[in-house]
Amino acid sequence: MQVLKFGGTSVGSADNIKRVIAIVNEKLKKDTAIVVISAMGGITDALLNSGTMAANGNEQYKEELQRMEQRHLETVKLLVPVQHQSHVLSQVKKLSNDIEDICNGIFLLGEFSDRTRDRMVSYGELIASQIIAAGFNHSGTEALWKDSRNLIRTDSIFGNAAVDIPVTRQLITEYFSECKSHLVVVPGFIAANAEGETTTLGRGGSDYTAALLAAGVNATLMEKWTDVPGIMTADPRWVSSARVIPSISYQEAMELSHFGAKVLYPPTIQPVLRKAIPVVIKNTFAPEEAGTIIEKKASGNGNAIRGISSISNIALFSLEGSGMIGVPGFSRRLFESLSEARINVILITQGSSEHSICVGVEEAYIQKAKDVVDRVFEREIATEKVQPLLVETNLSIVALVGENMKSRPGISGKMFGALGRNGVNVRAIAQGASERNISAVVATKDVRKAINVLHEEFFESTNKQINLFIAGTGNVGSKLLQQLRQQQNWLAEHMRLNIRVAGLANSRKMIIDDRGIDFSHWQEKLQNGEDADIDAFVNIIIGKNFRNAIFVDMTASDTVATVYDKLLQKSVSVVACNKVAASSSYAYYRKLKDLARMHNCLYLFETNVGAALPVIGTLNDLMRSGDKISRIEAVLSGTLNFVFNEYDGKTSFAEVVKKAQDEGYTEPDPRLDLSGRDVVRKILILARESGEQMEMEDITCNGFLPDSCMQGDVNAFYEQLRLHESHFKKLYEDARAANSKLKFVAKFEKGKASAGLEHIPSHHNLYYLYGKDNVVLFYTERYPNQPLVIKGAGAGAEVTASGVFADIIRATAT
Repeated sequence: MQVLKFGGTSVGSADNIKRVIAIVNEKLKKDTAIVVISAMGGITDALLNSGTMAANGNEQYKEELQRMEQRHLETVKLLVPVQHQSHVLSQVKKLSNDIEDICNGIFLLGEFSDRTRDRMVSYGELIASQIIAAGFNHSGTEALWKDSRNLIRTDSIFGNAAVDIPVTRQLITEYFSECKSHLVVVPGFIAANAEGETTTLGRGGSDYTAALLAAGVNATLMEKWTDVPGIMTADPRWVSSARVIPSISYQEAMELSHFGAKVLYPPTIQPVLRKAIPVVIKNTFAPEEAGTIIEKKASGNGNAIRGISSISNIALFSLEGSGMIGVPGFSRRLFESLSEARINVILITQGSSEHSICVGVEEAYIQKAKDVVDRVFEREIATEKVQPLLVETNLSIVALVGENMKSRPGISGKMFGALGRNGVNVRAIAQGASERNISAVVATKDVRKAINVLHEEFFESTNKQINLFIAGTGNVGSKLLQQLRQQQNWLAEHMRLNIRVAGLANSRKMIIDDRGIDFSHWQEKLQNGEDADIDAFVNIIIGKNFRNAIFVDMTASDTVATVYDKLLQKSVSVVACNKVAASSSYAYYRKLKDLARMHNCLYLFETNVGAALPVIGTLNDLMRSGDKISRIEAVLSGTLNFVFNEYDGKTSFAEVVKKAQDEGYTEPDPRLDLSGRDVVRKILILARESGEQMEMEDITCNGFLPDSCMQGDVNAFYEQLRLHESHFKKLYEDARAANSKLKFVAKFEKGKASAGLEHIPSHHNLYYLYGKDNVVLFYTERYPNQPLVIKGAGAGAEVTASGVFADIIRATAT
């Protein structure tokens, strides 16, 4: 014999019930069957709602009852042939009248007791199972309906009755040993006490009914038919890449179901586990799919972990005190007091010092637990041997489950390393000696992120999901988006990275999209976004709490640079094209570096100095390997190098600068480049990365622009350049007379830094520097005479975007 259980969505309509009938008919070709039926989807809640309204004196319960009755009657009319409907309709009408009588009584008394509640909700299963039995009988399959209250005996704890296993086993065995029907339809969830009063089996009650029947008749198989394809590696509502677990052991299934997996409820497994009866989870709406089989020994999946689950609404309390050390009986008193108060303990952890015991309970019971425990240890608290109970709320438990974790080193390290890298703080840890489960308590706001991080770490051997939030979509920002789009497939194939832009912002608009912003239509999407607000943008990023999140600053904004610390504190890596933060006060620069290290993320700003040139990376490598910087000489402005390479005294200086601007080598306001301030920022950053504590004011800047050029707008600037052409021509002629070239050179040596226009003779390393190229010369203990030279294009949207892209790839390694 086989036992098939169908849930509320599976029997939620006449069409769905026809699916059920077809599935059962196929199964009957192999063996006889018991079919356990849940209430139609939504009916149990509607019954409870009706009872509550009646108890509160709200006469609208009658309308709710009418809607339920009509739904059941319509289902009969669609399921049973017209000539056979009258008897079934009469049954449904009679049961509906019984419900109305109960509600009228509740209304008069103003009371909805647990006993009445059990009786009330039982009608959902009673009506649905009788309709389905009629559906079988009038579609050519003979079915016998049997009231499960005559088969399952419980105590009188209404609402969550405990089954009397020996009596129940005897009742089931006696009935089915005499039963000759090939198909018996039974209502799930409901039972009766010794006095014949209706009780219910609590959460997952219909599953439990099926398991009890399967064990009682020694079934060859129990199948649970629902609206999901099986037990998943994680909750598919939270993890889009969750997949079906083909095979799982009873113990693994119990662990997963205990820790929140909705497909099963732990007591369901117990009866079939004892009899080693396989349980299969199947999808009513895709019966051809294999589903998940639960059996004594699961087939291997090549993975140490079988699944990830979680429980929300958890609270922790800690009993601490030096008076506990070495004193027997503290744990007994603690757990006895909780047991007597009927408070279920979900998680326990205790350090070997015996100084504290940490216990996890449902958050709804935490105040009750605190009151009980404080009372039990009142004397120890008064004498300060034990502290008053410490309570933490808004927590969840995340659990890794798998039989294959036993004696396999590295699982815990991998788990906590992945959580730590993504800024998920672990409040408590528990692992049983069976090594089948590792549980971590985290903040509820982090639970979704934690599950995705762990699923990616243990199940997704393909691609790592990276979530980018980009501020700035101007010339360089748009080039970056273009490069990201171009490299999407390559990154997926060669680096197993799935780069997703989850947020975009510019000075006018911003958008966030959990599913990722289409690279092909980002301009249109952004144009239709909400008004930009960088603080709101950052708050959304923090609130979304995505794993592997990277904030990319493609602006030159002082305001945007001030939000880095908020992001780093939440373990969001920051990649900055913007130089403002790294060249702001030393205190802020140091704070950002320290926050990145403290929160296991990265603050990267390679393009702050030389666009895509590996200047900062090389300097960091020298320092990390023990070398010491003696001197730095550099041309750090591609714009200025281009201008002085192009200017020959024949074409006006203003025309050369305009050409540089037109070709994208300058900022929208060229004075930002020509003033030398940008170079000062860059040498400051290099000095700091060399280990020097330095401020912008400590650097000498010898500018070459007349003061009047810095007044007014950009048009006025160009006008002043034309007026001062003789000044620029003299600079050029003086250099030429000295057989030199003009270069704007930045220097750092012995704790001092400077930047300014210099004559560079032909024998100098900086002389042969053409176009918009930059060059950096590192003189170190290892390179004392012949410097380490880094040279190449130091300006341009394409190369700068590629430098940012490279930093993004580096940040994905965290």
